[in-house]
Amino acid sequence: MRKRRLRFGLYADEHGLDWVEGLVEDAVGSRNARIVEWTVAHTADDSLDFLAEQWAVEHPAQSPGSRQPVELEVHLGCSLRTWRATRKAVLTALCPPGSVPHTCRVPWTVG
Repeated sequence: MRKRRLRFGLYADEHGLDWVEGLVEDAVGSRNARIVEWTVAHTADDSLDFLAEQWAVEHPAQSPGSRQPVELEVHLGCSLRTWRATRKAVLTALCPPGSVPHTCRVPWTVG
């Protein structure tokens, strides 16, 4: 099995980050994959500032609290097919499909 990477930009606090990590663990655990390494990095540039703006638009009366832009990088040991299925499962869990407008619990982008 090769080492493959999932990378997400998030606007999250500690609880939001834990929630996203749980989604990844659930997606990996239900497939023939293993987590090799986790990395969480606070971004020094403004490349993820649009996520803070998204939060402000979707939650106009709420304070962002301790949320900040971070990059979550997860290295997996798995096949390409398993990586694709895992990635799709995480993206679906982050923002379930549907026609009703909704707000994201944790604003995100995929890298």
